[in-house]
Amino acid sequence: MLSPDLGDRTALVTGGSRGLGRALCLSLAECGASVAVHYHSSEDAARETAADAVDAGAPDAATVQGDVTDPGGVDDIFAAAEAELGTVDVLVNNVGDFAPGHWEDLDFETWNRVFDTNLTGTYLCSKRALDGMRDQQWGRIVNVGYASSEKGLVSPKNFPYFAAKQGVLMFTRMLAADTQDDGITVNAVSPYVVETSDEFPEDAPRGRWASTDDVAQAVRFFCDEASEYISGENVEVDGGWLPEDV
Repeated sequence: MLSPDLGDRTALVTGGSRGLGRALCLSLAECGASVAVHYHSSEDAARETAADAVDAGAPDAATVQGDVTDPGGVDDIFAAAEAELGTVDVLVNNVGDFAPGHWEDLDFETWNRVFDTNLTGTYLCSKRALDGMRDQQWGRIVNVGYASSEKGLVSPKNFPYFAAKQGVLMFTRMLAADTQDDGITVNAVSPYVVETSDEFPEDAPRGRWASTDDVAQAVRFFCDEASEYISGENVEVDGGWLPEDV
Protein backbone atom coordinates (compact mmCIF):
# COMPACT_ATOMS: atom_id res chain seq x y z
CA MET A 1 0.00 0.00 0.00
CA LEU A 2 1.18 3.52 -0.79
CA SER A 3 2.73 5.00 2.37
CA PRO A 4 3.06 8.78 2.26
CA ASP A 5 5.16 10.35 4.98
CA LEU A 6 2.75 12.18 7.26
CA GLY A 7 5.13 12.58 10.15
CA ASP A 8 4.59 15.89 11.97
CA ARG A 9 1.09 16.09 10.43
CA THR A 10 -2.25 15.88 12.20
CA ALA A 11 -5.21 14.14 10.55
CA LEU A 12 -8.84 14.53 11.59
CA VAL A 13 -11.31 11.89 10.39
CA THR A 14 -14.98 12.61 10.96
CA GLY A 15 -16.99 9.58 11.97
CA GLY A 16 -13.69 7.92 12.80
CA SER A 17 -14.77 5.59 15.58
CA ARG A 18 -16.16 2.71 13.54
CA GLY A 19 -16.39 1.16 10.09
CA LEU A 20 -14.66 2.93 7.22
CA GLY A 21 -13.77 5.92 9.41
CA ARG A 22 -11.90 3.70 11.85
CA ALA A 23 -10.00 2.06 8.99
CA LEU A 24 -9.00 5.47 7.62
CA CYS A 25 -7.77 6.57 11.07
CA LEU A 26 -5.55 3.50 11.33
CA SER A 27 -4.33 3.87 7.75
CA LEU A 28 -3.23 7.48 8.30
CA ALA A 29 -1.63 6.46 11.60
CA GLU A 30 0.48 3.95 9.67
CA CYS A 31 1.77 6.90 7.64
CA GLY A 32 2.99 8.59 10.82
CA ALA A 33 0.20 11.14 11.31
CA SER A 34 -1.18 12.03 14.69
CA VAL A 35 -4.89 11.21 14.51
CA ALA A 36 -7.97 12.96 15.86
CA VAL A 37 -10.80 10.43 15.97
CA HIS A 38 -14.11 12.24 15.72
CA TYR A 39 -17.28 10.73 17.11
CA HIS A 40 -20.81 11.86 17.83
CA SER A 41 -22.03 9.27 20.34
CA SER A 42 -19.69 6.24 20.17
CA GLU A 43 -17.18 7.34 22.80
CA ASP A 44 -15.93 3.87 23.75
CA ALA A 45 -15.36 2.91 20.13
CA ALA A 46 -13.54 6.19 19.49
CA ARG A 47 -11.23 5.63 22.45
CA GLU A 48 -10.45 2.13 21.19
CA THR A 49 -9.70 3.46 17.71
CA ALA A 50 -7.41 6.15 19.14
CA ALA A 51 -5.49 3.55 21.15
CA ASP A 52 -5.19 1.33 18.08
CA ALA A 53 -3.98 4.31 16.03
CA VAL A 54 -1.04 4.77 18.38
CA ASP A 55 -0.28 1.05 18.11
CA ALA A 56 -0.39 1.44 14.31
CA GLY A 57 2.23 4.18 14.30
CA ALA A 58 0.60 7.48 15.22
CA PRO A 59 2.83 9.61 17.45
CA ASP A 60 -0.31 10.66 19.30
CA ALA A 61 -4.07 10.31 19.03
CA ALA A 62 -7.10 11.97 20.57
CA THR A 63 -10.86 11.59 20.53
CA VAL A 64 -12.96 14.64 19.66
CA GLN A 65 -16.72 14.81 20.05
CA GLY A 66 -19.23 17.03 18.31
CA ASP A 67 -22.04 17.45 15.81
CA VAL A 68 -20.67 18.10 12.31
CA THR A 69 -23.99 19.62 11.23
CA ASP A 70 -23.78 22.43 13.78
CA PRO A 71 -21.30 25.33 13.47
CA GLY A 72 -20.73 25.40 17.22
CA GLY A 73 -20.20 21.66 17.31
CA VAL A 74 -17.64 21.88 14.51
CA ASP A 75 -15.77 24.62 16.38
CA ASP A 76 -15.68 22.32 19.42
CA ILE A 77 -14.33 19.45 17.34
CA PHE A 78 -11.49 21.48 15.87
CA ALA A 79 -10.68 23.30 19.11
CA ALA A 80 -10.28 19.96 20.88
CA ALA A 81 -8.13 18.53 18.07
CA GLU A 82 -5.93 21.61 17.97
CA ALA A 83 -5.51 21.67 21.75
CA GLU A 84 -4.45 18.02 21.82
CA LEU A 85 -2.54 17.61 18.56
CA GLY A 86 -2.00 20.99 16.89
CA THR A 87 -3.23 22.35 13.56
CA VAL A 88 -5.30 19.95 11.48
CA ASP A 89 -3.25 19.33 8.33
CA VAL A 90 -5.37 16.53 6.85
CA LEU A 91 -9.17 16.47 7.00
CA VAL A 92 -11.16 13.45 5.88
CA ASN A 93 -14.89 14.20 5.70
CA ASN A 94 -16.24 10.71 6.18
CA VAL A 95 -19.52 11.27 8.08
CA GLY A 96 -22.69 10.74 6.07
CA ASP A 97 -25.99 9.02 6.87
CA PHE A 98 -28.07 7.36 4.19
CA ALA A 99 -31.74 6.45 3.88
CA PRO A 100 -32.33 3.48 1.54
CA GLY A 101 -36.10 3.81 1.40
CA HIS A 102 -38.25 5.35 -1.32
CA TRP A 103 -38.11 9.14 -1.17
CA GLU A 104 -41.88 9.51 -0.62
CA ASP A 105 -41.68 7.29 2.46
CA LEU A 106 -38.99 9.38 4.18
CA ASP A 107 -40.03 11.77 6.90
CA PHE A 108 -38.79 15.34 6.89
CA GLU A 109 -36.33 14.72 9.71
CA THR A 110 -34.65 11.87 7.82
CA TRP A 111 -34.48 13.91 4.62
CA ASN A 112 -32.74 16.75 6.44
CA ARG A 113 -30.40 14.44 8.37
CA VAL A 114 -29.07 12.87 5.18
CA PHE A 115 -28.35 16.23 3.56
CA ASP A 116 -26.97 17.72 6.76
CA THR A 117 -24.55 14.91 7.64
CA ASN A 118 -23.27 14.44 4.10
CA LEU A 119 -23.19 17.94 2.60
CA THR A 120 -23.56 20.48 5.39
CA GLY A 121 -21.05 18.62 7.57
CA THR A 122 -18.52 18.55 4.74
CA TYR A 123 -19.00 22.29 4.18
CA LEU A 124 -18.70 23.24 7.85
CA CYS A 125 -15.67 21.07 8.61
CA SER A 126 -13.83 22.11 5.46
CA LYS A 127 -14.49 25.79 6.13
CA ARG A 128 -13.15 25.46 9.68
CA ALA A 129 -10.08 23.52 8.57
CA LEU A 130 -9.08 26.22 6.09
CA ASP A 131 -8.04 28.61 8.86
CA GLY A 132 -5.00 26.61 9.87
CA MET A 133 -4.26 25.21 6.44
CA ARG A 134 -4.11 28.64 4.83
CA ASP A 135 -1.90 29.98 7.62
CA GLN A 136 0.69 27.28 6.97
CA GLN A 137 0.12 27.08 3.19
CA TRP A 138 -0.37 23.30 3.32
CA GLY A 139 -3.39 21.09 3.68
CA ARG A 140 -5.19 18.03 2.40
CA ILE A 141 -8.97 17.69 2.37
CA VAL A 142 -10.43 14.39 1.20
CA ASN A 143 -14.21 14.05 0.97
CA VAL A 144 -15.86 10.63 0.94
CA GLY A 145 -18.42 10.54 -1.86
CA TYR A 146 -20.38 7.78 -3.54
CA ALA A 147 -19.65 5.86 -6.71
CA SER A 148 -21.48 7.12 -9.80
CA SER A 149 -21.83 10.68 -8.54
CA GLU A 150 -19.97 11.51 -11.75
CA LYS A 151 -22.66 9.78 -13.79
CA GLY A 152 -25.60 11.53 -12.14
CA LEU A 153 -27.13 8.48 -10.46
CA VAL A 154 -30.87 9.05 -10.01
CA SER A 155 -33.14 6.60 -8.23
CA PRO A 156 -36.34 6.97 -6.17
CA LYS A 157 -34.66 4.87 -3.46
CA ASN A 158 -31.99 6.60 -1.37
CA PHE A 159 -32.46 9.75 -3.44
CA PRO A 160 -31.39 12.31 -0.79
CA TYR A 161 -28.12 10.42 -0.30
CA PHE A 162 -27.34 10.43 -4.02
CA ALA A 163 -28.23 14.12 -4.30
CA ALA A 164 -26.15 15.04 -1.24
CA LYS A 165 -23.15 13.12 -2.54
CA GLN A 166 -23.38 14.90 -5.89
CA GLY A 167 -23.36 18.10 -3.88
CA VAL A 168 -20.22 16.90 -2.10
CA LEU A 169 -18.54 16.38 -5.46
CA MET A 170 -19.52 19.86 -6.65
CA PHE A 171 -18.29 21.33 -3.37
CA THR A 172 -15.00 19.45 -3.75
CA ARG A 173 -14.33 20.98 -7.14
CA MET A 174 -15.41 24.46 -6.09
CA LEU A 175 -13.15 24.37 -3.04
CA ALA A 176 -10.22 23.01 -5.07
CA ALA A 177 -10.50 26.00 -7.40
CA ASP A 178 -10.84 28.41 -4.49
CA THR A 179 -7.72 27.10 -2.70
CA GLN A 180 -5.40 26.58 -5.65
CA ASP A 181 -3.01 29.31 -4.44
CA ASP A 182 -3.05 28.21 -0.80
CA GLY A 183 -0.98 25.02 -0.87
CA ILE A 184 -4.15 23.00 -0.24
CA THR A 185 -5.58 20.14 -2.27
CA VAL A 186 -9.23 19.07 -2.14
CA ASN A 187 -10.26 15.73 -3.62
CA ALA A 188 -12.93 13.07 -3.30
CA VAL A 189 -12.84 9.30 -2.91
CA SER A 190 -16.12 7.64 -3.89
CA PRO A 191 -16.66 3.97 -3.05
CA TYR A 192 -19.64 1.85 -4.01
CA VAL A 193 -20.40 -0.68 -1.25
CA VAL A 194 -17.67 -1.15 1.36
CA GLU A 195 -17.33 -4.40 3.27
CA THR A 196 -18.37 -2.69 6.53
CA SER A 197 -21.78 -1.67 5.15
CA ASP A 198 -25.07 -3.11 6.39
CA GLU A 199 -26.59 -2.80 2.91
CA PHE A 200 -25.42 -5.42 0.39
CA PRO A 201 -26.89 -5.33 -3.11
CA GLU A 202 -26.43 -8.38 -5.29
CA ASP A 203 -24.25 -6.87 -8.01
CA ALA A 204 -20.77 -6.84 -6.47
CA PRO A 205 -18.20 -6.00 -9.18
CA ARG A 206 -15.28 -8.42 -9.52
CA GLY A 207 -16.97 -10.84 -7.16
CA ARG A 208 -16.42 -8.85 -3.98
CA TRP A 209 -17.15 -5.58 -2.23
CA ALA A 210 -14.59 -2.86 -1.75
CA SER A 211 -12.37 -3.42 1.25
CA THR A 212 -11.53 -0.61 3.62
CA ASP A 213 -7.95 -0.95 2.36
CA ASP A 214 -9.15 -0.21 -1.19
CA VAL A 215 -10.64 3.07 -0.01
CA ALA A 216 -7.75 3.90 2.30
CA GLN A 217 -5.28 3.49 -0.57
CA ALA A 218 -7.02 6.23 -2.53
CA VAL A 219 -7.20 8.52 0.52
CA ARG A 220 -3.50 8.03 1.21
CA PHE A 221 -2.67 8.86 -2.41
CA PHE A 222 -4.35 12.25 -2.14
CA CYS A 223 -2.51 12.95 1.14
CA ASP A 224 0.92 12.30 -0.36
CA GLU A 225 3.29 15.22 -0.83
CA ALA A 226 3.81 14.00 -4.39
CA SER A 227 0.10 14.60 -5.13
CA GLU A 228 0.33 18.36 -4.56
CA TYR A 229 -0.66 19.17 -8.16
CA ILE A 230 -3.78 17.00 -8.07
CA SER A 231 -6.85 18.82 -6.79
CA GLY A 232 -10.55 18.79 -7.60
CA GLU A 233 -10.43 15.14 -8.62
CA ASN A 234 -12.63 12.18 -7.74
CA VAL A 235 -11.55 8.55 -7.60
CA GLU A 236 -14.37 6.02 -7.76
CA VAL A 237 -13.45 2.90 -5.79
CA ASP A 238 -16.11 0.67 -7.29
CA GLY A 239 -14.47 -2.13 -9.27
CA GLY A 240 -15.92 -0.73 -12.50
CA TRP A 241 -19.54 -0.81 -11.30
CA LEU A 242 -22.11 0.75 -13.63
CA PRO A 243 -25.61 0.99 -12.14
CA GLU A 244 -28.60 0.09 -14.26
CA ASP A 245 -30.30 3.34 -13.27
CA VAL A 246 -27.72 5.49 -15.09
